Amino acid sequence: MPFSAFWRNGELWLLACMLLVAGALGCGRSESYPSQPITLLCPWSAGGGTDRVSRQVAAQLEGALGVPVNVINATGGSGVTGHTRGAQARNDGYTLTMVTVELNMLHWRGLTSVTYKDFHPLHLLNRDSAALFVRADSSIASLDQLRDEIAQSPGKLKASGTAFGGIWHVAMAGWLDQQGVDPTAATWISINGSGPSIQELNAGGVDFICCSLPEVDALLASGDVRCLGVMSDERVGGFEQVPTFKEQGHDWSIAGWRGLAAPIGIPADRLERLEAAIGEVAHSEELRDFMSQAGFNLSLEGSEQFAQTLSRQDLIFEKVLTGPAFTTIKAEQFGAMLFPLMILTLLVGLLAVLIWKSFVSQKSRRPEPLVWPKLFGVITICVFYWLVSETVGFLLGAILLIIAVGLMVSPREQRLGNMKLTVPFAFLFSVLVYQGFAIWLSVPLPRGWWGW
Repeated sequence: MPFSAFWRNGELWLLACMLLVAGALGCGRSESYPSQPITLLCPWSAGGGTDRVSRQVAAQLEGALGVPVNVINATGGSGVTGHTRGAQARNDGYTLTMVTVELNMLHWRGLTSVTYKDFHPLHLLNRDSAALFVRADSSIASLDQLRDEIAQSPGKLKASGTAFGGIWHVAMAGWLDQQGVDPTAATWISINGSGPSIQELNAGGVDFICCSLPEVDALLASGDVRCLGVMSDERVGGFEQVPTFKEQGHDWSIAGWRGLAAPIGIPADRLERLEAAIGEVAHSEELRDFMSQAGFNLSLEGSEQFAQTLSRQDLIFEKVLTGPAFTTIKAEQFGAMLFPLMILTLLVGLLAVLIWKSFVSQKSRRPEPLVWPKLFGVITICVFYWLVSETVGFLLGAILLIIAVGLMVSPREQRLGNMKLTVPFAFLFSVLVYQGFAIWLSVPLPRGWWGW
């Protein structure tokens, strides 16, 4: 089919109209910030303290910013997944992270290269001291008894509260070390967050847990669990009946914290808008009431003070986590690149199998001349999309990628004819993917020139 016939038949007209419609929809969006939903990443599981604080803050930020704020639980890797995803998010102000104390711990354990320097701190919201809990029917009645049972029967008692090497794990291990007990004598069950850990305690899967008092407030009130002590210098407001470790002769205290941060490089005007809105939420009576009723300790610090806290905490955890008491904790990890390397290995293996089958099917004869150009052509197109998608946007980039791949794999004599199906498919498929991931699942996709 000659090009003139292709034009007269309407395929190019159809493509032009589709792109114009997409452009009109994208250009119709406001240029003011924020004009689209904001994602708030929570590195821990639903139901835990960080998740509860994240959802309360998100609900209030919606009113302050005038756009939806969607909480996404990006769990896994002892907090690596959520913090890494937040640090590497596009610096356009549409992705925030509820960072936790693990941000100052993960890189000292060799799990990731991400540090607090990869974030712009926005506001510290709260600090909560660690505490130890057992079921109401447990025979363990005191810290001394728990310590002695762990020391006398290494590996027998199981504990949890967060992922392996998380703040609650370090709190428990640090207490044992301070008491002269091997920090690994209690078997730590890695679970992503206090919510699932509490469920495991009730089910009998672990003997005790370590987390904050507010995270177990409902079970404490109902009498289903007992708190052996809180790792703070003074008794915690709202939980005055719980003795501190120091009152019981155990000189140990440690706390976790939560705060909002954004990837570095966000334009100054957007940062100013975010900090103003978050400051409004942080100092609101609504947040104060929520924290008080839930038992969370409201501890507010603005951007500059929060940055100083992050720097100071990083030095503290460097000494703690690189010391001899925590050598075993650091050494038992897999490393941040394990799963990406596994995926890369599988892809390379799949490619090798396909190449081998191609040769075998032709009884050891050389493959058709067009096989290798097509293979490398498709790879080149995908790499090109990866390089330009941030600039042109997901929708236009995906449409052009699908059309290019369609041209690449079609026989030369059928290419123009196949465009009758390829062009509409490229447009409709790209729109559906954008709708499904960016709108329904709140997965941020490149917006580009047209806001798509």
